[in-house]
Amino acid sequence: MLGILAKESARTRLEITHAVVHWACVVMVKQVVKDLVSPPLLQVDHHSSSFLSIESLDAVTGGTISLVIIGVLLYIILRKLRKDKNFRENGGMVLKHQRVRIFSEAELAKATENYNDHKKLGEGGFGCVYKGVLPDNTQLAVKKFKGVDKAQMNEEFQHEIGMVLQVNHKNVVKLLGLCLQTKVPLLVYEFISNGTLFHHIHDRKSQVLRTWTDRLRVAAETALALEYLHSLANPPMIHGDVKTVNILLDEDGTAKMADFGASVLISPGQTDIATRIQGTFGYLDPEYLMTGNLTVKSDVFSFGVVLVELMTGQKPNSNAKSGEKRNVVQDSISSLENNHLFKILDFEADEEELEEIEVVAELAKRCVNSSGVKRPSMKEVSDELSRLTSLHEDLWGQKNSEETEHLLGKSALSFNENTSPSMNEPQMAQSVISLEIENYSNSI
Repeated sequence: MLGILAKESARTRLEITHAVVHWACVVMVKQVVKDLVSPPLLQVDHHSSSFLSIESLDAVTGGTISLVIIGVLLYIILRKLRKDKNFRENGGMVLKHQRVRIFSEAELAKATENYNDHKKLGEGGFGCVYKGVLPDNTQLAVKKFKGVDKAQMNEEFQHEIGMVLQVNHKNVVKLLGLCLQTKVPLLVYEFISNGTLFHHIHDRKSQVLRTWTDRLRVAAETALALEYLHSLANPPMIHGDVKTVNILLDEDGTAKMADFGASVLISPGQTDIATRIQGTFGYLDPEYLMTGNLTVKSDVFSFGVVLVELMTGQKPNSNAKSGEKRNVVQDSISSLENNHLFKILDFEADEEELEEIEVVAELAKRCVNSSGVKRPSMKEVSDELSRLTSLHEDLWGQKNSEETEHLLGKSALSFNENTSPSMNEPQMAQSVISLEIENYSNSI
């Protein structure tokens, strides 16, 4: 009750301030216009006409300058009042105490060059993301919500901020701060320099995913992020829109989950959440599409599609050469069952890696099961991929060690062969010296 009264009191004070400023503006403008249109009557004679003309000109100039100054001051005052109002309405009094930086509107406008199109990193259903650079050269990504419905956009902001403030993980994009002075608040994330996983899978010029090692590592890191969201975040959450566009890669190739616009928090004991259908066709859980109930197993299905995309290089529901739509997931499962998996891989693999690839393909098949209860949990998926990654690293470590030993053995053999004649030289020299000493002794 006290909060409501305080809010109403603040609103009343703001309305009074606006009214006073408006009244002052009207009075001053009326006075200046009156002076310009109806200047005071003057008694002019022929001898002083020149002086009075200059005086009238000064009066007009002075009135114009006054009007401009008043207009500028009023613009500054009203703009400041608007920003303060937006800050309060966007929850600034609470959010300023959170562990995030509060950016000013001017800071972000300057950093993004007024949201210039060449700074645009991407565009989604709820807004655009722009790259920004602060004066200290810190790079950031600014999410600017789009739409004319302020209430809806504010709802989307409050929803996403409620999600990202809960998470802190090395494989999840980090929130750097907020801007609350705009009509619809802005979210400021860390800038991830290497773009999306989608780009590196489908751009043939990219070398980021050229080996199975790279693809397996990205899959394991993404699974680790989702396991964190499902089991370790407080409170846990469902991402709701797992796809390769929402997985970013930093300069080291580390995977980071992004975009929590469709995410929902999980209450204790809750298994599914009724929500409006959101997400991307091709990655969506068929059970979620039929029932409208989002579960953690919905993320598992979407992740299974990501695994298939990583292995085949094909977009979900892409077109076949004949032009017809095809289900890449079902095609991959059929290839696995018919022992044709290696014909559809998008990368070259060594014989030692083929067994790992088969295990991951089987895991993907379990993830995209049409029945949610038959899918593994993200913890099971993450554990299996982490185990494969460790085995893969051990395998390659052992292989490199054997190759190194082999090369060192060949080098040592070559060295011995090259140096064996010279090894006999000291013996020959020793024999000559002994002979000379013996002859010298005999001569004595």
